[in-house]
Formats: sequence, structure tokens, C-alpha cells
Amino acid sequence: MTGRAAAHEETRERIVRATMALHDERGVATTSFADIAERADVGPATVSRHFPTLGALVMACGAHVAAEMRPLSPADAPKAFQGLTTTRARIERLVSDLDAFYARGSLRLIAAANDRERVPELDRFLIMVDAGIEAYITQALAHEAPDTSLAGVLMALCGVHVWKAITRAGLAEADRQPILVDILLGAIASVRSHRPSAR
Repeated sequence: MTGRAAAHEETRERIVRATMALHDERGVATTSFADIAERADVGPATVSRHFPTLGALVMACGAHVAAEMRPLSPADAPKAFQGLTTTRARIERLVSDLDAFYARGSLRLIAAANDRERVPELDRFLIMVDAGIEAYITQALAHEAPDTSLAGVLMALCGVHVWKAITRAGLAEADRQPILVDILLGAIASVRSHRPSAR
């Protein structure tokens, strides 16, 4: 890499890192290119040269964010539940993997959710995140003959806002996870009991 190319890449990376920090502090839609330029110690025109649109900048940040957060992947879902033969064991794995994911990324997920209607790239990122969570839920429910209503209820209960609210209750991880498992198992039993065939 030439000196000029290296300097170009270093500036680009500095802009991305400054943007990520500001997004964490202020949110995505409310962070301006002028804010980013000031934080990155470059001129606003330099930011625009590297990233002509907010979407291009969000996409560049998204690559870093995804590497740090490591969202659940549909491709990983089948092997995550290998060897787990009971619904409880599978729900325990789901809760454990989700808990670890949210510990890595809840702050940024909530910020993205707040701005998803104003920034299409955030909406696409969250759709991808939801696809991974849904794949894990589908695998966890493999022995439950899942239908859309059961999967939908668990998707709602597995959302980041629910997890964040329970975390704010002050429970240690060792206490939080069994409670979340019981909540999901209770939801499965409730949905099952309200199916027409169960009446």
C-alpha cells in the first residue's frame, strides 16, 4: 500500500470510528456530518468525500458493528442445538446464546431500532438480526410443531427491549437466564393450551 493509500485508509477508519462513537452517544439520525468531522479531526468535505451519503457511512460502520456484535446467524442455528433432545435444553441454549449476543450489542441494537424508520440501512441490518434470532427460535422449537403464532410470541419475548428491561431489574446472569427460560417455556405452554386442537 502506498503512503497516500495508507493515509486515505487511515482517515476513512478514523471517520468510521468517530461516527460509531457518536452514534453510541447520540443516535444515528441525530449525528451530523459536521459532528463527525469535528470528532474525527477532519473537515466536513473530507467526510463527504469518503462517504457521499449517510447510508454509505452507516454501511461502513455496520461492517465494524457486525464484527463486534457477532449477531446470531441462520447458518449457525442447526449446529447450535445439536445433541439437545428436550425442549427445555433447547430453550436454555437459545437463552444463553441470546443473552451473550445482547451483552455484546444491546446498546447499538436499541439505537438502531430507534432510528430504523429514518435510516433504511439500519432497517436492513435489524431485519438481518431478526432473521438470525428467528432461525434460532425455530430450531429451539423443533419438538413443538411450531406455527407462526408460537414463533411470533417467542420473537416478541426474545426482543432486545424485553431483555434490557429484565437486565435493569438487577438480576445477575446466573439468576436472569433461568427466569428467562421459565418465561419462554410458560409462553410455549400457554400458546399450546390456546390452540383450537387443545380445547
